[in-house]
Amino acid sequence: MSERWARAMLTAYRLAGAAAYPLVGGYIAWRTTKGKEERTRRRERYGISKVARPPGPVVWVHAASVGESNAVIPLVRRIAGFGINVVFTTGTVTSAHLVRERFGDKVLHQYVPLDLKPAVSRFLDHWKPDLAIIAESEIWPMTILELGTRRVPQVLVNGRLSDRSFAAWKKRSFIAEALFENLSHVVAQSELDGERFRALGARPVSVSGNLKVDTDPPVVEEDALRRMRSEIGGRPVWAAISTHQGEEVIAADVHELVKKRHPELLTIIVPRHPDRADALAASFFARGLKTVRRSLGDRVTSDTDILLGDTIGEMGLYLRLTEIAFVGRSMTSEGGQNPLEPAMLETAVLSGRNVQNFRDSYQKLIERGGARLVGDRDMLAGAVNFLLGNEAKRRQMMHAGVETVNEMRGALPATLKALEPYIYPLIVKARLEDGGRKNR
Repeated sequence: MSERWARAMLTAYRLAGAAAYPLVGGYIAWRTTKGKEERTRRRERYGISKVARPPGPVVWVHAASVGESNAVIPLVRRIAGFGINVVFTTGTVTSAHLVRERFGDKVLHQYVPLDLKPAVSRFLDHWKPDLAIIAESEIWPMTILELGTRRVPQVLVNGRLSDRSFAAWKKRSFIAEALFENLSHVVAQSELDGERFRALGARPVSVSGNLKVDTDPPVVEEDALRRMRSEIGGRPVWAAISTHQGEEVIAADVHELVKKRHPELLTIIVPRHPDRADALAASFFARGLKTVRRSLGDRVTSDTDILLGDTIGEMGLYLRLTEIAFVGRSMTSEGGQNPLEPAMLETAVLSGRNVQNFRDSYQKLIERGGARLVGDRDMLAGAVNFLLGNEAKRRQMMHAGVETVNEMRGALPATLKALEPYIYPLIVKARLEDGGRKNR
């Protein structure tokens, strides 16, 4: 009865999606006006592509946004290096720019089709992937079912399930089992994630560690770094990065509190969503805090209070300007953001307590002394003040972070090993087909 009920629910989802398909045009048009879709590429969201499918095997790799894309870039580079065509899909404009910047024409980028049967079917009819690799927690029912119907192997890599997602799937465990039985392999980030996927019916499940650890540090434009370091000089600096609603106010409060002890303090605030920069800048000015904006090319002067990092793709710059970073989405929001980038760039990591999405990484950093959790604004101000005034402790945290990241590496080879049964036949197929074309 439970299995029939689950399949009935999934059938209803399929029918509802098909019925809604004619109505989504307005939604996509609205997203376009907000800059969340590329106007000239909107049709890709319906599974329509202007790009021809290349000859030979094709691997479809999907990552939701910038963080997930960064995590799988080394994996995609290895797969493409085997001579296999890769179609890399993402769901955001910023991640599309990232893929284009990192790969150029070495992989084919497309926007992921909407999880509606007409769009997914059209996408699969066109690209005919031999293998689908899905990053982290992108569980889209229609896509998984359509791939399963076509007997395309599906592997979830860097898999994770947050507390909230796991609780939601547990309430619908029969639906989870009906979906996850279509996955050929789940490569989980941690033992806890692996246990959760097994509890929901996924088989087989292995644990690789976090692919984000095996990425390179975020890049930086050296001229910009030299210029900004010259502008800042020897001033004490701390940063609040990847902040969400409410955390920028806390960062401004911390600036005012810590400035009493460190009068030359510069605070860098990097909001997760730069489109909020106008409102943030106005609120800082209203408090009497002299604020400069990176997006406007403003110079940092001796009386600048806040450098507002309202640009995309420059996290490597902001983190290299400080030795102390508070990582957001952890105090006024839940889930946390990735602490590994600041840690690998020798930055003492501070965070709120809501770090469920990166629990394993934070646990290891805290155990080794590379990170510290703070409960509120006053604790954050105290931690920033202490680290600014205690160089030995600050450097101890910085070094511990780097050492922890180095110890955690190894997820990429573990993931490649799990993918070997699916990748190796495609390598053979690519070489045979390439040889056949050359002999014609």
